[in-house]
Amino acid sequence: MLKHIRTALILTCLLAGQGKVWAQVNNSDNEYKKPLKQVLTEIQDKFHVKVKYDEKMVKDLVVPYADWRYKPTAAKTLAAVLAPLDMKVNEEAPGVFKLKYYEYSRLTPDEGREKLAYLEKAYTDKASWEKRKYELRPCMLQALQLSPMPAKPKSTPIITNKRVMDGYTVENIAIETLPGVYVSGSLYKPLKFKGKIPVVLCPDGHFGDGRYRADGQYRYATLARMGAMAISYDLFAWGESLLQFDGKDHRRSLAMTVQALNSMRILDYMLSLKEADPDRVAITGASGGGSQTMLITALDDRIKLSVPVVMLSSYFSGGCPCESGQPVHLCGGGTNNDELAAMAAPRPQLVISDGGDWSANVPDTDLPYLKKIYGYYGKADQVENAHFPKEGHDYGKSKRMAMYDFVAKHFKLNIDAVKGADGKVDESKVTIEKMEPQYVFGPKGEDLPKNAIHGFGELEKLFK
Repeated sequence: MLKHIRTALILTCLLAGQGKVWAQVNNSDNEYKKPLKQVLTEIQDKFHVKVKYDEKMVKDLVVPYADWRYKPTAAKTLAAVLAPLDMKVNEEAPGVFKLKYYEYSRLTPDEGREKLAYLEKAYTDKASWEKRKYELRPCMLQALQLSPMPAKPKSTPIITNKRVMDGYTVENIAIETLPGVYVSGSLYKPLKFKGKIPVVLCPDGHFGDGRYRADGQYRYATLARMGAMAISYDLFAWGESLLQFDGKDHRRSLAMTVQALNSMRILDYMLSLKEADPDRVAITGASGGGSQTMLITALDDRIKLSVPVVMLSSYFSGGCPCESGQPVHLCGGGTNNDELAAMAAPRPQLVISDGGDWSANVPDTDLPYLKKIYGYYGKADQVENAHFPKEGHDYGKSKRMAMYDFVAKHFKLNIDAVKGADGKVDESKVTIEKMEPQYVFGPKGEDLPKNAIHGFGELEKLFK
């Protein structure tokens, strides 16, 4: 019996699994260290859970005071064990966890609710809320390196390849937003219109094929067929922006700055058009485009209506540096996307959410908060939520239908013009184009202006 006990003690002291002898005895002299892989195995055995991870993530990592970090539940134990390593787990299903590196932009849902409750204490009426809002905005612009705003290039937009479709037209457009920096997009207009017409900005999100994808084309064209001008445009270092920058540059913090500036400069151009109605300006996008929707609406009062899609969350600020890379969410002692969305009040806002991502809690957490802020203006009915509990992270057909109804209602668009015999919006008359006809600068970028800069280093110089 003593032999077995002695053998077990030796094995424990060796802390097997890393090929190293950490100490003769596992005590405070060596900080009770254990290899992370061993600790994860012990947690799985103790709590009867599964922890998924890549072997590369745990190689050579050691947990100090490992046995002292055990808590009553697997989730709390994992949080305590991983905290000093700047790692965390996401619970993918009951009892199934996935190891991840620390995400500064993501809290737990409970932490998100706690944050929201803390923020709400800062304001109790319209006056105190407006004070908070006007403290946040200049800080946000400064965080984005847009205070002061960079000088606007004097060049005119490049417009190519106008196509006439069923009830709408499409033109390719590029705008120089900084010296030698271009953002490309597609401008959809009604084929026939009279007087002033609404403007709808459609920032792209993180979906395959970017702004060229079919579900985007359905949306832009249908808005045009309803009587609005809709403009879609690339994310930074996506689409035709790749003619100037490497794809990896999209995950640099300055991408957040360039994308915000792109939206503002595009809006400048759109409102310079004689047919544009400055009293009917909307913005809508999903995923990263949803982040843009909330951010630009918070910063720019020219936006009169917003529809952020599958992005609002009290606990998630966007996993891409192009959404959270600049310290916008640190303003005012710390803010979140709920506060950014609330800065739209009392302008009409439709939040579209689903059950398959971080927007799952919108109906019971985020919407009541927004209703409260809108209520300060006596406009609680101006913020709505279309929730699709069985759907996932996209700007799919049902989500588009909700957006069409909302925009048509507030901007008095002719939605009947796009309805079929069944009384529902019919997108079948939209022509889905391949990528090449949508390029501004030609199939190989041969028409990119000569003054175009190349490389992230050249972009950084513009901000120094």
